[in-house]
Amino acid sequence: MEKMTNAINWFEIPVLNFDLAKEFYQRIYNYEMTETTMNGLRMGFLPMDRESQGVGGAIVQGNGFIPSALGVKIYLNAGKNLDNVLNRVIAAGGEIIAHKTKINDELGYYATFEDTEGNHISLHSPE
Repeated sequence: MEKMTNAINWFEIPVLNFDLAKEFYQRIYNYEMTETTMNGLRMGFLPMDRESQGVGGAIVQGNGFIPSALGVKIYLNAGKNLDNVLNRVIAAGGEIIAHKTKINDELGYYATFEDTEGNHISLHSPE
C-alpha cells in the first residue's frame, strides 16, 4: 500500500440552514468563512493551510446532505489547546456533548459538540 500523510483528504459536514451553520463555524473559529456553489451544492470552507497540503473540509448544503448525530465521526483540529474553540461553542449556538477529555500524554485531548444543525463534531488538540 502507498504511504499517505493523512487518512483523511477532505470532509463535508451536512447542513440544512447554511447561513446559521456558517455563522456558527465562523464564531467558534473566529474567522471569515469563504463560500461557493459547486455542482448545485452550497459550500463554506473551514480553515486550512493550503501551502502545507493539510486536510480541508467544508459545510455543505444540498441534495443528499442531511445533518445527523449518528453519522461519520470527525475530529477537527482545534490548534494547540482546544479550549480556545470549545469556549465559543455555546455562544455560537451549539451544545457541548463531551467536555475536554485527556486521551493520553501522546495523543492529547478531545471534546465533542453539537453544531446548530445537529451534527456531532469532535475537536482535537495536543494540550
